[in-house]
Parts: sequence; structure tokens; C-alpha cells
Amino acid sequence: MASFAETFDYVIVGAGTAGCVLAARLSERSDARVCLIEAGGPDRHPFIHIPAAVAAAIGTRSLNWGFLTVPQPHLNGRRIPIPRGRVVGGSGAINGMVYFRGQPHDFDGWAAAGNPGWSYAEVLPYFIRSESNANYPGSPYHGTSGPMRVTHVRRPNPLNKAFFEAMGALQFRRCDDFNASDPEGYGPRQATVREGRRESTASAYLKPALRRSNLRVLTGARVLRVLIEGGRATGVEVALGAGPGSEMRRIGARAEVILAGGSILSPHILLLSGIGEGAQLHRVGVEVKLDLPAVGAHLHDHLAAAVLMEMRHSASYGLSVRAAPRGVWNLLEYALRRQGPLASNVFEANAFVRTRPELPRPDIQIVFQPARRNPHGFPLPLGHGFAVSIVNLYPRSRGRITLASADPRTPPDIDPNLLSVPEDLEPLVRGLELARRIAGSPSFARYRAHEVAPGAAVQGEAALGNYVRQFATTVHHPVSTCRMGPGGDCVVDAQLRVRGLEGLRVADASIFPSILGGNTNAAVVMIAEKASDMILGRPAPRPIDVTGASARVAEPTAA
Repeated sequence: MASFAETFDYVIVGAGTAGCVLAARLSERSDARVCLIEAGGPDRHPFIHIPAAVAAAIGTRSLNWGFLTVPQPHLNGRRIPIPRGRVVGGSGAINGMVYFRGQPHDFDGWAAAGNPGWSYAEVLPYFIRSESNANYPGSPYHGTSGPMRVTHVRRPNPLNKAFFEAMGALQFRRCDDFNASDPEGYGPRQATVREGRRESTASAYLKPALRRSNLRVLTGARVLRVLIEGGRATGVEVALGAGPGSEMRRIGARAEVILAGGSILSPHILLLSGIGEGAQLHRVGVEVKLDLPAVGAHLHDHLAAAVLMEMRHSASYGLSVRAAPRGVWNLLEYALRRQGPLASNVFEANAFVRTRPELPRPDIQIVFQPARRNPHGFPLPLGHGFAVSIVNLYPRSRGRITLASADPRTPPDIDPNLLSVPEDLEPLVRGLELARRIAGSPSFARYRAHEVAPGAAVQGEAALGNYVRQFATTVHHPVSTCRMGPGGDCVVDAQLRVRGLEGLRVADASIFPSILGGNTNAAVVMIAEKASDMILGRPAPRPIDVTGASARVAEPTAA
């Protein structure tokens, strides 16, 4: 029997988007002791809280695990960055703050794949429960009293209007609520921002819960492995502090251990714990506790490529001599009132469209960025311009996470196997052609922007395909490495319990049966809300039948 320095009812591994929700909800039960463990530190860095500083937050080494893929053979051998938050709030503390739940049919697909309780009607109550959204009064799709503030950007950049006019001229339809029953079309999108500051689950859920005496949060504590005795997870082994001289501590879990480390770290911890493909574990010297080959498999992510435009006109967000007086005022405005461009997440407009009319659903997301994309990664835009990014919503390529070493300090090998299915290239190429038509629309003519990438010389499908291979990156939505489902190719069941073990669950984006057609953070909040009910034995809320309700959705109001 393992001896523990301290024992709790529930031990949650990872204070990211899901972990903060779980800690808050589980600690609502006053007789349950809850321990939340995070490898990073508190979310105090100013780049976290200023919405427009999202690129700076991602680029801050102390806040980001800094993962890279293995060389991707179908992307010219490049290693692709996979930013993951290493801080309380997790990736939700460094992401783009976009609030999009996913296409409703995505969740119906989850349920149809053998996951009862995960249809759109059944998960919608959890989205509503989590949300505080004043922009859609009377809508059956939105909540107004949840912990998480969701809102439209108060003063969007004027370039967004040109984007909307271009999309309308190209005969695409308007969508005023991407989180209603049919998110196809173009329009403004919402963000998790509260009074000019980032809203993560750390600020929305965890911070209010810290007043409870039954909740303990350990930061600077890296979980090395889950402890297993007699087919049951009994706790975790933790290294406190950095380096080889770290203090080792064992923390017990009377009821459950819940992994919420995300799609990279949750499978990594399972593998280090001896839970995974037996032959692969043997090769790196890890004792096999449970031969579960699906751990780390099915990795996939959204791949994206962009048309980049530059201009002398200073309408876009950006630092320049021409815009210096405005920039000084914007700094003062944010410092004094938390308003202005610094209160925006920059990604203010969006579209979900079909690149071919015969397709049954949108196959690409168009992300409009009214700011110049910096070639050298400077945290704030230098100069002026805009970007039209194309995201392939439903990639078929699948990869895997494996152990590079039995040493927990060694990052895993991350291989999403991007573009290994040739058909994944086609939506991106068609989307880039559409992006050029958008950027060349008369609505943008007054700005006199010119294309800097791919560049005028890059024409035709073959050349655009080469451009994608050379410059495409993911949009940081890795999923499915601890996939949920009924078969042997899945890691957890529909209750999120790890197959073959007692007392161990996973609740984060790694359990997605397949990727959503859009951003993933809101769905992770939903998963954690639903998981908390499962863990505590609370009945699920009644499904919400929204058949035909789209006609009753109110027009958005100002924040």
C-alpha cells in the first residue's frame, strides 16, 4: 500500500480550462475535499489579462509548455508549434478567447457514435449553465447567470465592416449568432472577456471557489504518474519545484483521480503511469499497468493557412508612426476604463462556409484578423494590414502521441500526421482562392492593401498547395488522444471513466470522439460541467428541444 502525504476525495490533475471548472463544481459539495494540481504558476502575468496581448501571452515562455510536433513529412518536414498553457487557467489563459461551441450536428455525431448523453439537445443545458451572456435576451440558446462572461467586442475595428460587405457581395448569408442552431454564414463573433479583461475559467470559476476551505490548489507541482493498486487509481505522484532536486510527494484520492491536462498532457501522464500500448511502453522502460493501445491515438487538429495583406492606411490594429497619437490614446483609454482596442481579442469576425455548394455542411472556417500578421512573431502588430485565414474544419488525418522517454520531464513525441490524407489539402486550397476574392472585394478598395502572402506569383492549385505545405500551422485545437466511445479503439466510456480501471476519469479535449467544426474551448467548459454532474451523481438536466427555435432567436444587442 502506498503511503500518502495527504489524501483528498478528488484529485484533479491540471488547472486548465476543465480543471478549474471541476475544482469549482466538485468543491460545491462541502463534505468533499478537493485538490487541484497545476505544473505552472498563478495567472498573474499582465499579458494574460489584456485581451489584445494574446500573441504576447502565447510567446511568454513561462506561460507556455512550448511543445513542437515531430517533423511533419507532408509539411516539408517542419516542426509545428503546439502552444499549451502552463499556468492556472491553462490554454484558456493564453488562447484567443473565442467563444464558439461547435456545430450542433457535431454533438449529434458524438452520440450516434455510441456515446449516450452527448447529443446537442443533451449538452446544450451545460453550455447555457456555464454562460453569462447579455447579448441575446430571450434566446433559447444562451444563459445569463452562469459564471463565464461572454460578449461581443464593444468597438470592433472598422475593417470588419468591409469583410461583412465582401461576404455579402459574394452571396454568403449573414449569421448573427454562431452559437444558435445553424452557425453557417458570416458575422461578428463573441469572446470570453469581462469588463476589458480576459475571462478564463480561472477567473470565472476557480477564483470565487478559492474561499472554500475544502479546496486546495497546488501550483508549481508536476504530476509524474497516477498511482494504481489492485486495478484502481489511488492517487498521484507529484514533483514540487523544478529540476532533479524536486521534492517528491504522493497525494491520495479516496474517490477519484480526474485527468484534465488536455490532449497532450493527459495521454502523456497515462503513458507514464503504465497505461497505454504495452509494446511501446516496454520499449521505453515503463512498467505496463494496463494495455490500452488507444491512449495517445487519434490525435488531430485544425490546419490553417492565410492570405496576408499589408497597407499604408492605418485603419487596422497596429503600431506605426502614423497611428502614434491614436495609440497613446488607446493606452490611456485601456488603463483608465478598460476599453478600446486593447480590450479586444482582435479576432472579431468569422464565417463558416461551404467551398462547394453540394457539400452537406460548412467545410472551412474563415477567420478575419483586422491586423497585420507579423513575420517575426512580435507580440503586437507592427504596421498595418489584415489577414484572411482559412481553417479546414474536418480533417481526416490522424496521428499519435507516444513517449520519447520514461523521464516525465521529457516532452512526448507529438505527431498529428498533418496532411497525411491528401484530401485534407483541398478545402485549404479552395479556401485560399476564396480568401483572395474577399481581400480583392470593392469593399476593401479604399484601403489599397496588397497581398504579401502567398503573393501574386503563387497561382493555381499546385502552387497554393505548395504554399500550404510550407506555411500552414494548426490553430491549436488538438483533440481525441483519450477518445470517448464504446469500442476498443477508445480510452474512456461515455461517463469519461478510463476503461479497465476504477477511480480514474479524463475530462478535457482529449476525450472528443472527433474534432468540432470550429473552436474547442467552450466545449471543454461544457465537458467539465457535465463531468462534475457525473462524478457527484447529480442527475443530468433535461435535454433542450430547440427544433425550429432558430426563428425565435433575438437579434444581438450591444454589450
